[in-house]
Amino acid sequence: MSRHTLSVLVENKPGVLTRVAGLFARRAFNIHSLAVGPTEHDDISRITVVVDVEDNPLEQVTKQLNKLVHVLKIVELDQPTSVRRELMLVKVRADGANRTGVLEVVELFRAKVVDVVPDAVTVEATGNPEKLAALLAALEPYGVREIVKSGTLAIGRGSRSITDRALERVARTA
Repeated sequence: MSRHTLSVLVENKPGVLTRVAGLFARRAFNIHSLAVGPTEHDDISRITVVVDVEDNPLEQVTKQLNKLVHVLKIVELDQPTSVRRELMLVKVRADGANRTGVLEVVELFRAKVVDVVPDAVTVEATGNPEKLAALLAALEPYGVREIVKSGTLAIGRGSRSITDRALERVARTA
């Protein structure tokens, strides 16, 4: 199986996320990551879904997604033509003996300390999954206590916007 990132523009209506995720569940596809949020237009939301699936079944799911009433546009974002980022918060043991080492790792990865208590620090990092994995590996010797990661966010490179034509479709159905 291969990993695919889909950017799905949908009308900002209740129940749309359930229908989109349900389509993947009915096909027994593993959703690796799912992130949903508003776009620059109040009437449109963007669902970024990373799914493990072969090419042919993905094409079938894409066609079925396009048939859903509130789905406006689907674009597969491949590695060279998109920018991808994840957000990670990681709580690391950092007492007086090892705090300096933890802070050096944080600085090396251009991460940011967002909370400090006497025996731990919480670090915020953004980047591609490989960078975040490397940061975790570097922090592991100090004692990682807790990790929280967002889903993958992705956007196409360049000046073109996939929401332009989708907005026209929303205006026609309103």
